[in-house]
Amino acid sequence: QVQLVESGGGSVETGGSLRLACAASGFTFSAACLGWFRQAAGKEREGVASITTSGATYYIDSVRGRFTISRDNNKKILYLQMDSLKPEDAATYYCATDPYRTCAPERVPQFDVRGQGTQVTVSS
Repeated sequence: QVQLVESGGGSVETGGSLRLACAASGFTFSAACLGWFRQAAGKEREGVASITTSGATYYIDSVRGRFTISRDNNKKILYLQMDSLKPEDAATYYCATDPYRTCAPERVPQFDVRGQGTQVTVSS
């Protein structure tokens, strides 16, 4: 059974940092495109970052330079290091994977498999 489980969310002040983790099981992790998307209350899903099987990383403009996506193929964990957090980053963050879609941040919200999400709150 394919499963993704996020952790690491929490509440921080503006400028703070959080590291999200996504534990994967049930599929060949090293062969999978992986990504993060977020959804704030009352807003549409927004792709944040993606990482290819070769480790190439892609970000949306608003997080580039502040967020870092990475993967540990041995542990089967996907990470999202979030630094210099802003109130507009507050959302529920989801990790996702899909073997067929383009591995780009804007496609991540459409990925077929996603976790249950982890909440990130940023206070000003």
